[in-house]
Amino acid sequence: MSKSVKYLLVSLPTSISASDDNDEAFAALSTTVPKDYGAVCRFRIPEFKIGTLDALVQQADELAKLGSACEGVVSKVADSLGNILDGDESKISQQKTVNDRPEIVSIDGDVKSKQTQYTQVRTSLITLQRKQTGNLSTRSLTPLVDPSFLIQDSEYIETLLVAVPNPLSKEFLKSYETLVPMVVPRSAARITSDQEYTLFAVTIFKKHSQEFVHKCRERKWTPREYKYVEGGMEAEQKEVDHVTRDEQKLWGEALRLFRTAWGESVMIWMHVLALRVFVETVLRYGLPLKFVCGVITSTPKLAKKAKFSLDSTYSYLGGNAFGRDKKGRIKTKDDSLSSDMAAMGIGGVHGGEDGEYTAYVYYEFEIS
Repeated sequence: MSKSVKYLLVSLPTSISASDDNDEAFAALSTTVPKDYGAVCRFRIPEFKIGTLDALVQQADELAKLGSACEGVVSKVADSLGNILDGDESKISQQKTVNDRPEIVSIDGDVKSKQTQYTQVRTSLITLQRKQTGNLSTRSLTPLVDPSFLIQDSEYIETLLVAVPNPLSKEFLKSYETLVPMVVPRSAARITSDQEYTLFAVTIFKKHSQEFVHKCRERKWTPREYKYVEGGMEAEQKEVDHVTRDEQKLWGEALRLFRTAWGESVMIWMHVLALRVFVETVLRYGLPLKFVCGVITSTPKLAKKAKFSLDSTYSYLGGNAFGRDKKGRIKTKDDSLSSDMAAMGIGGVHGGEDGEYTAYVYYEFEIS
């Protein structure tokens, strides 16, 4: 299984460096997180138009919802890709590439539609394959039952087939004649058997057939519906071959769609994250806007240590807005502040573990 990766997206004012210079601010961020905890890279954000405060607050809320939706789509597409590749991590990782120019109308709908289409065909193929390889209670009887065992085209009598568990075969032979009236005596004939069941043919008058079937089920014998058709074996194999070709064709189509959809959905999610960082940066640090943004690539375990290093260094950015304990350390839980910031769409589930808010712009995420 591939190693899990966690990303920490951080935006800080350039004032964290004495010169207020962007490059020096990034250097300060890089040295804050030890290399053992993660690799720090720039996360470049374009200069967007800044509207009114009310507009920014509304955008923050809308972007938070959009970000959650994007993350959900990425997760669903990753699940679909995993299912079609049978959970093979090496194959899955090879298919996960991000396009430079995402073009998408409705990734979620396209993936769901193709997944449903493929699942239906795959289920049909599995059902047909089980009919060829299962035990006598479920498999196709076409290649097993010689037409000489069957009474056909009679107005009054017919042949019923029953799959009986092997331990119950003796009981069946002793009692089948007396289950219902008008069972032809000594008509039971063994057709074939496997490791679990023995298939018998029994002759009975048609008017008692349904009652006989019901009695068999009560005794855990499995009645099998079967009617001989000339050329039935060839027809069944032709159907299997046809569905196999359909499944292979859809598998290729689904793989191409899911691979493209994953890359596009990740790219869109990253675009939304960039917008969220920008909007929250304006709301937190104000104007004129001077900030540096970086992404830390870590692991779920080491990410906690990287976050602690960031908190230890930059908690002062919270000023008096954040509650502090007796030692002056910023509180990780501040209900009144959490309510105010949540109302503004700032932070949220990606603003820190368990919805914890930070003194700086911070998002953490994992890409499925």
